[in-house]
Amino acid sequence: MTSTPFEGVIKLDVRDSVPDWTPYIPTQAPAGAPNVLFVLYDDTGLAAWSPYGGRINMPTLQRLADNGLMYSQWHTAALCSPTRSMLLTGRNHHLNGMASITEGAQGFPGQHARIPDECATIGQLLQDGGWSTFWVGKNHNVPETDLASGASKKQWPLQKGFDRFYGFIGGETNQWYPDLVEDNRYIEPPATPEEGYHLSKDMADQALQMIKDQKAGNPSKPWYMWFCPGANHAPHHAPQEYIDKYKGMFDDGYEAYREWVLPRMIERGVLPEGTTLTPLNPMSEAMANAGDFVRPWDSLNADEKKLFSRLMEVYAGFSEYTDAQVGRIVDYLEKTGQLENTIILYAADNGASGEGSPNGSVNENKFFNGYPDELSENMKLIDRLGSPDTYEHFPTGWAAATSAPFKMFKRYAEYAGGTCDPMVISWPEGIKARGEVRNQYHHCTDVVPTLLEICGLQMPEVYKGVAQYPLSGVSMRYSFDAQPDAPTQKKRQYYAMLGTRGIWEDGWKAAAVHAPLTGKGHFDKDEWELYNVDVDRAEMTNLAADHPERLESLISAWFEEAETNLVLPLDDRSAMEQANIERPSEEPPRERYVYYPGTAAVPESVAVNVRGRSYKILADVEILEPDCAGVIFAHGSRFGGHTLFIKDKKLYYVYNFLGIKPEQKFVSPELSPGKYTLGVDFSRESAGPHLESIGTTKLYVDDEAVAEGPMRAQVGKFTLCGDGLCVGYDSADAVSEEYQGSSPFTGGTILGVAVSVEEAQYLDLEMLARAAFAVD
Repeated sequence: MTSTPFEGVIKLDVRDSVPDWTPYIPTQAPAGAPNVLFVLYDDTGLAAWSPYGGRINMPTLQRLADNGLMYSQWHTAALCSPTRSMLLTGRNHHLNGMASITEGAQGFPGQHARIPDECATIGQLLQDGGWSTFWVGKNHNVPETDLASGASKKQWPLQKGFDRFYGFIGGETNQWYPDLVEDNRYIEPPATPEEGYHLSKDMADQALQMIKDQKAGNPSKPWYMWFCPGANHAPHHAPQEYIDKYKGMFDDGYEAYREWVLPRMIERGVLPEGTTLTPLNPMSEAMANAGDFVRPWDSLNADEKKLFSRLMEVYAGFSEYTDAQVGRIVDYLEKTGQLENTIILYAADNGASGEGSPNGSVNENKFFNGYPDELSENMKLIDRLGSPDTYEHFPTGWAAATSAPFKMFKRYAEYAGGTCDPMVISWPEGIKARGEVRNQYHHCTDVVPTLLEICGLQMPEVYKGVAQYPLSGVSMRYSFDAQPDAPTQKKRQYYAMLGTRGIWEDGWKAAAVHAPLTGKGHFDKDEWELYNVDVDRAEMTNLAADHPERLESLISAWFEEAETNLVLPLDDRSAMEQANIERPSEEPPRERYVYYPGTAAVPESVAVNVRGRSYKILADVEILEPDCAGVIFAHGSRFGGHTLFIKDKKLYYVYNFLGIKPEQKFVSPELSPGKYTLGVDFSRESAGPHLESIGTTKLYVDDEAVAEGPMRAQVGKFTLCGDGLCVGYDSADAVSEEYQGSSPFTGGTILGVAVSVEEAQYLDLEMLARAAFAVD
């Protein structure tokens, strides 16, 4: 309903009245308004994909580039949540409260991880303007504390202007066993890997269905779809036939790849003639200490070369397989006559990721727990890489290679390796040029102004009663029909991420040398470098000594932008330190948690935190049948987690420490039918060499300890955004090899499960549990 006044006539009798439908007619999009398909990959450097000269074959992207424009200087925030917030609102990431990923939220105006009402989204404006709006895939713009099923949904997609959502809310997910959300609720995947399931295919299926359903009822109405696959973020998962396409293609190593790809990028017009490669390891001592160095290929042994090559093959297969799924959508648009008037944007949200460490990993959760990978263990899985048995990430060398010719990679906002990303735009009806490169300097804040101009809309000064922040970007539409090297209409753009920072203005770039997440601080002591990126695209030659006045002007400009955009304070503390900050929640902190069967998995971010501490788990269970079996409690996956279950009439507690075999198991004698309080008591006694918890675990049946022994436990998350806490089943990927699938509890009843991280003794809790659950 609108605020348009009613101009009909109202009398006592409807027959004497005159209707006026005008106030109640939904807003319609302008005649001929285009559809919009925005495909946003994760973690992809400029030198990865074939249209830009890389080795990863991307037929759909190439098709779109041939039918449109390829941008060579399109920039992002160097990290996903901040970039995605800018693509949603058109405002700089600190104005969106997204200084970092949502897991790094802090209590400062630009860092709280909640998109404020002052930043209306493209979804809201297009929805109000007459478009159907769909979001498929990754979100990562909802605060961790809002992930619970009963939490506020204000930051979820449907409340940010999207009619439909299907995907995952966190920063990453298992591509074989994803943590799925449909609209405002958690759901289980519709199939298993054994049945041919992969998230990229599922997303394309859902996207096609949304478009088909919309066109069935509203064929004249345009639509906007944000399609955000899990690729190319870890874990890298792909069907074997796509991995096999790249067998041997990266055996020459990452230094050789950089040498090979640079002339191809120059040949395609992505980089100017004369561009040279920056050093593979350009970093300061602090950067090296952060683990962001690259091990020279010649220093690797034969097994390491084989492993590193295969990890890159999986990454490439993952990327191409997902591109093929995007191709299914594009094919459908062409088949149904929608392609001509659909503007398609195909981009990545930051540079390639160096979070796989210099050695790569078959289980990325080791990285998040500060635990080193073991080459001999990794080699055991080399033929299973990319399968459900791994949760992998390639080494820093490939991140540097696919971000060539630039320095560094994801997380580094001062260098283009973290911020310069591929962007292709195709719109047959609206762009005359075909297969051309555009070299104008642009940024992700420029996408919303571009789409608003194309769609004939404007960002209002006041939206739903709230005064709006002005758009931070400029429209790129002028570049559609401009010459490749026509001057950019962008004037200035600041960068700040995890303690790194820089600023671009009128073709010059100032970069403060600082390693992210090192805890170094002393930002006032940072050395600033200066580059003329109009002629030195790779940021190779530091001109700070030659142009001190220009450098000082740019540094002053950075501080001006910092004040305007709520950037300060800078934060380079470690990921572990930032992640473990206590944040306000709708639920006050407590030491006891009670969970019941029949509910959806509780996301790890809002489930009980047992990391780095002693804990107790108590379950009140009635065994009704002699063959009673199944999961009582599970949290995590095969790559890290713990589970309490009954098998072969025995109670098991398994703590799966980072997927390392053998699993830590505690087993009871056989149980007969009856009512029991079953439980686990882990007492943390010390920290191991990698800060893991070392202690003693006791398995209880009622008040009797039936198994006991040493155990080690994780101090970091089971997964960054992985399998949640479940009662009565194990969602998605099974924690233990002792059972298959979800293993639902049968032949008995679970009244509830209590988890405590308080100091009370186990037996005190056992008595409380009996009283709470009224067990005789």
